[in-house]
Amino acid sequence: MIAALQRFGPDLTLWAPPQTERDGYWGEVSSTVGTRNNYDVHIIRHLDIKAPDLTVCDAGECDYRTVQDAVTAATDYGTKRFVIYIKAGVYRETVTVPFQKTNIAFLGDGMGKTIITGDLNSQMIGFSTYNTATVVVFGDGFVAKNVTFENAAGPKAHQAVAFRSDSDQSVLEYVEFSGHQDTLYARSLRQLYRHCRISGTVDFIFGIAGEGESNALTAHGRTDPGQPTGFVFKDCVVNGSDEYVSIYRRKPGAHRVYLGRPWKEFSRTVFLNCYLEEMVRPEGWLPWRGDFALRTLFYGEFENRGPGANLTTRVSWSSQIPADHVGIYSVENFLQSDDWLPTD
Repeated sequence: MIAALQRFGPDLTLWAPPQTERDGYWGEVSSTVGTRNNYDVHIIRHLDIKAPDLTVCDAGECDYRTVQDAVTAATDYGTKRFVIYIKAGVYRETVTVPFQKTNIAFLGDGMGKTIITGDLNSQMIGFSTYNTATVVVFGDGFVAKNVTFENAAGPKAHQAVAFRSDSDQSVLEYVEFSGHQDTLYARSLRQLYRHCRISGTVDFIFGIAGEGESNALTAHGRTDPGQPTGFVFKDCVVNGSDEYVSIYRRKPGAHRVYLGRPWKEFSRTVFLNCYLEEMVRPEGWLPWRGDFALRTLFYGEFENRGPGANLTTRVSWSSQIPADHVGIYSVENFLQSDDWLPTD
């Protein structure tokens, strides 16, 4: 309703159903897009983590032995960054950052060094995909840096989430998300991932497994064209591990990897200035079932490169984003970051 009011004004007779990029409606771009000399500087300042408030270790001197105990001890509804330093080690636990634990920061010793790991999965009695996550975050303003979140349930366990987040205004940098199916569940609100590594074998940026080995990287779940949500990948690399690449090259036709498929009717995913390796199929995108959502989704690309970025045989229901409109997917515009990332 707010979007309709801004676009059409207070006269309800002028209001029309929400439109998307597929209808030729791109929306307005923030006046600050492209005006900052070095936008990364502002994000780095946001992540300028001070001395820790609490420490966690699996041996030696520290405040707590488990990450969950440190989270529980953190300040409720904090307005300042509360830093939990998690020393190098493997922490076999599930962790929940509840709503009242705002502005919590996890600081580790590096990807592959500080590891929080679990193995909950949808094959267990009483577990759905939603509640299999090793790390769950509800509290707004969450920050993580230099850690690995892992679900080690394995490929036969099907859906097994490593990280699920509903944290608004959250930033994760140099974080590894490791799993097989449904590794990263970016469920809602404004989330920014920088210099992260997301790995899996099936639909690992929250997707649902396909038949055989037709695997999609993403499955976005927008159900209403008025929702200002979507997955935006900018300056990313889509590739495979050395082991996977070796297997792929032995029989390329048996391994079908796609950028995404529509989990819900108004799914929206874009890849901007990304490098796409050879395993990405020429079609680029995969239907969910029949022609479901193919007329309402928006799957877009802009100036991608690499052997998987050949546009000549992309599916007809995907789009190339005009240069004049690519600004709507910027951090400033898409995440309204001027409201929460400091500018000085």
